[in-house]
Amino acid sequence: MKRFLIITSVLALLVLGCSKEPEYAEAEEFSFIVYPGARYLGELTEITRQAHKLVKPNQEPPPVAIYDTEASVEDVANFYARSYGYTNVAPDATNNLSATKPPAYFRMGDLQADVKSVEATLPQLGVTTDISKAQGSYKAAEIEARPNRPRVTVQRPYFNVKTSEVVDRTIILMAR
Repeated sequence: MKRFLIITSVLALLVLGCSKEPEYAEAEEFSFIVYPGARYLGELTEITRQAHKLVKPNQEPPPVAIYDTEASVEDVANFYARSYGYTNVAPDATNNLSATKPPAYFRMGDLQADVKSVEATLPQLGVTTDISKAQGSYKAAEIEARPNRPRVTVQRPYFNVKTSEVVDRTIILMAR
C-alpha cells in the first residue's frame, strides 16, 4: 500500500494520517471539492489510475482527480482544511515522533528522491521521462480524508513526468 501511495504521489505530483474520524449524522455521497479556478490535469489523472492497476491488478482504481492552480500551497491547504472542518494546517509533521499525525499538516520533500523511488515503474506505464530534470525541494500539505471526501495532497512545485519539467504551480491530488 505504501508503494502505491508513493507511486501515485510521484506520478501525479511527485509526492502521501491516522487519527479518529468524527461521526457524521448523515452520510453524503462521495465527491471531490475543486479549488476555485483550478484546472483539471487529465493525463496525470490517467497515469495515476494506470499506476494503481499496475500495483493492484485485481482491484478497480479508487476515485482520483488531479488539478493545479496558481494559488499558493498555503492558500489551497487552508481551503481544504476549512472545507473538511479541520481548524488549521499544522506545521511540518514529518519529524513528529508521535504515531499519529494531525489531520492536516505541511511537509517538505525532494523532487529527485521522489522520482527515483518510482523510476523503474515509469516504463511499465509507458511514461518516458528525464528524471535528471526533477531538481529541487517542494512544500506540500496532507489533508486527511473524511467519510465522504478524498485524501488531498497539495504540493508546489511539482515534477510533471509526462513533460519532464518542474512546474511552478500548486498541484492538488485527491484520492479516495
